[in-house]
This record gives sequence, C-alpha cells and structure tokens, in this order.
Amino acid sequence: MLVSLIPNIPPRIEEFSSKKIRRYGEQDISRLQFILSAKKAGFTLKEIKELLELDAQNDRERVRGIAQNRIAKIDIQILELKEARNALYHLIKECKKTDSKPCPILTAFVQK
Repeated sequence: MLVSLIPNIPPRIEEFSSKKIRRYGEQDISRLQFILSAKKAGFTLKEIKELLELDAQNDRERVRGIAQNRIAKIDIQILELKEARNALYHLIKECKKTDSKPCPILTAFVQK
C-alpha cells in the first residue's frame, strides 16, 4: 500500500471551522512525488520501498541494478505489445478481405 511508504511523521493538523486540514512538509511532498514517479515508471511498491531505503544508504550499485531490471521488464512488455499489435493488424486485414461470418478477429480470440 502506498501509505506504507510515507514515514510515520504525523502531519501538522490545522482546524478551520469544523474541518481538519493536514499540512505536510516539503520533504514529505518530495517523497510522495518520488513514489508517484517511480510507480508511473512501473516499479512495484516493494521496489520503491527498497529504492527509498537505498537512497539513505547511498548504494548506487544496487539502485542501478533495480533500474536495469525494470528496463529489462519494460523491454519484454514492449515486445509483447508489438506482437499483440502485429497480430491485431493482420486480423484487421483478414477482416477486410472477407464478408464471411464470423469475423476473423472474433474467432481469433475464441481460439486462444
């Protein structure tokens, strides 16, 4: 869970009328921005936690290893997406060629 990556430092709470507003410091905001950016890059919460811990230890070799592992996973995803795109492209061409039923696109998904 994302909340587990934010330190247990309680935010400053201010009360306005009947509402409580939490105020976080710059360091908290910076950490949250890092977490969100790393999540967007595809890192798991476990990997993000490790990256945050490694930052405190200045273990750049391990950080590079985690980043290289992420790149390898992204490369696999790219290949899989390209294969899926090519398969769909060919199915679309087949769908145009024939008026017979059922549509080749639909039958391809049933067969898999």
